[in-house]
Amino acid sequence: MLGLKRLLSQRHTIHHARNLSKLEDKLLPVISFRDPSQWSSKRFLDIYQFGNKEAIEKERARLKDEMNRGYFADISEMKQHGGKIAMANKIIVPAMTAMKFPATEVSYPDGISIKLPITSENANTAKSDAPKASVLCLSFRASSQVMVDSWSMPFLDAFGQSKSVQLYEVSFIDSWLLTRNPIKKILLRIMRKSKPAERNNVVQPQIVYSFGDHYDFRKELKILNLLTGYIYLIDKLGRIRWQGSGFATPDELSSLLSCTSFMLEEK
Repeated sequence: MLGLKRLLSQRHTIHHARNLSKLEDKLLPVISFRDPSQWSSKRFLDIYQFGNKEAIEKERARLKDEMNRGYFADISEMKQHGGKIAMANKIIVPAMTAMKFPATEVSYPDGISIKLPITSENANTAKSDAPKASVLCLSFRASSQVMVDSWSMPFLDAFGQSKSVQLYEVSFIDSWLLTRNPIKKILLRIMRKSKPAERNNVVQPQIVYSFGDHYDFRKELKILNLLTGYIYLIDKLGRIRWQGSGFATPDELSSLLSCTSFMLEEK
């Protein structure tokens, strides 16, 4: 009798897991080597912080925050609006009121690291080399890559011959395991082999990866849903002058392109 109960319990667990897997398969594409960002995102409190009360309290607050906003909340939003967290700006944000994009370190597949956004204030960048306009496309899961493409491709079609713009596609990888140096190097080597085909443009999409804990970064930008894509138009001083999310609509694309044109004419 006990064995029968155990078998029924196991069947129920397997059936539940299969249902969850089917739901994920409908909403999330197969993980590609180019975007490993949706792999396990478990993290651990560093050992040296176990005696640090401030670090422990901060971790408790974080866990509470993330438990209140879980994976299924993201899926529910995706069902409702397909990743369109909010409509994009219709007009450019005035320079005086625009907030700074939080600096974040990213790595190219060849292992070279830089800090984004590239601005005229960067220590390792000559002012003449700083782009007048940069578009940063952020992905936290592989499901958002197709959303990013809906913005990046029309943008490159419009400004691909301009020497004053740059476009970065940033994949965020917060898995504790995948951020370890040996694994990180292997991943970047794989990314290098799966380099996308270049376009016949002056401007080429820069594919980069950000490894580590991005909780504070996401909080600063008020990013909650990790299944959608986020698009930011940044000026030469690193200020956010326009932003969008999800799949691009014709009106939103028109807004992005007109705001970029305006920024290129700014002095």
